[in-house]
Amino acid sequence: MPTPHHPIAVIGAGLGGLTLARVLQVHGVEAAVFDLDASDAARTQGGMLDIHDDSGQAALRAAGLHEQFLAQVHAGGQSVRVLDKDARVRLESPDDGTGGRPEIDRGDLRRLLVGSLAEGVIRWGAKVTGARPLGDGRHEVSLADGGSFTTDLLVGADGAWSRVRALLSDASPAYTGVSFVETDLPDADVRHPVSAEVIGGGMLFALGAGRGFLAHRESDGSLHVYTAVKASEEWLDGIDFTDTGAAKRAVLERFDGWDKSLRALVADAEGALVPRRIHALPVGHRWDRVPGVTLLGDAAHLMSPFAGEGANLALIDGSDLGLALVAHPGDTEAALAAYEEPMFARAERSAAESEASGDLLFRADAPQGLVDMFTAHGPDVSEATPSV
Repeated sequence: MPTPHHPIAVIGAGLGGLTLARVLQVHGVEAAVFDLDASDAARTQGGMLDIHDDSGQAALRAAGLHEQFLAQVHAGGQSVRVLDKDARVRLESPDDGTGGRPEIDRGDLRRLLVGSLAEGVIRWGAKVTGARPLGDGRHEVSLADGGSFTTDLLVGADGAWSRVRALLSDASPAYTGVSFVETDLPDADVRHPVSAEVIGGGMLFALGAGRGFLAHRESDGSLHVYTAVKASEEWLDGIDFTDTGAAKRAVLERFDGWDKSLRALVADAEGALVPRRIHALPVGHRWDRVPGVTLLGDAAHLMSPFAGEGANLALIDGSDLGLALVAHPGDTEAALAAYEEPMFARAERSAAESEASGDLLFRADAPQGLVDMFTAHGPDVSEATPSV
C-alpha cells in the first residue's frame, strides 16, 4: 500500500494550525491537519483569551470568522481590578465596550475554528512521533500507530514541545522561574459570592513580591484562577496534587499573611488543582530557512503569558502563513520566506514584552509597577493589560 501524501500537512489542531487550514480553505487550498487528541472534546481548552484587534482579530477577519467571533465574546470581560495582598483596590477599570481586546473562552474559539473546516480536514488521534527530510523540501512524518505520510510542506503547529522544531532549531523551552497552580470556582455568584466580588466581571491582579493571584471571570459564570509563585523548578514536585486538601495547604503556605478573601481563591476552589511550570523559548528565537518546513505559534516562539500575546500570535501566524502561500502559488520557498521574516520580528517584540511584564508583575513592590503602567497608559487600561 503506498504511503499517503499530503501537499500541505499541519501538525497540531491548536488555534494557529486551525487558522492556517481555514485561511487556505477560504482560498480553495487543501491542507491536512493532524492532532493527537481523539476529538475536539477530548480535553478542556483553558480559560479566557483577550483577542487583539491588530493581530488575533485581523486573523479572524482573514479567516472569514470575525462576525461569529464577536457574537461569542464575553461582555464585560475587559474590566480590570488590581489589588494588593491586603485586598485593597489599587486600580479599577470598567469595561465600557470600546476596548480593542474582547475576551472569549478559548474552547469557544477553538470550536468556532474546528467547525469552520470541511469534514475530514482534521485527522484526530494522529500523534506525530518524528519527521525526516526526503530531499527537495519533502518530508516523511511518522505516527504513533505505526503509520506515516509524506508532505511537500510540513508546518509545525504542535506547541511548546514541538516534534517538528528539531528540523529547524536546537532550541528548547527553559523554565522562566514562575510556576502556576490553576483552580476553578464554578457558579461563582451563587456558590462563591465573596470570590465573585473580589474578581469582578473581568480580570483580577492581586499581587505581592514574587507571587500573586491572576484570575478572570469566564463566560459561564465560573472563576478561573492562576496562583503564581516565583519558585525553583522543583517546587511543584514537592506537592502531592493527588491530595487536594494537602495541595491547597502547600500552595497557601506561600500566601501567609494575605487577606482571607484572596486565599479563598485557592481554599474554596472546587475540583483538582492543576500545576503548570511556565516555560519560554529564548527571546528572538529564529532559524535559517530550511526547504519545505516551518513553525507557527508556540512551536516557533513560546513565551510567558504575561503580555497576553501567545494566542494572538498563533492566530496571526496561521493567517499570515496561509495568505503567503496563496500569494505565491507554486513557490513554497518564497511563501515561507515572506512569512518567516515578519513573524520573527513580531515574535521577538512580544517575547521581550512578555518577559518584562513578568518581571513587573512580581517585583518587590508589587502591585505598584502594574499600577504605574496603567496610570501612564491613560484611561483605557485594557490596551495595556498583561494577561494569562
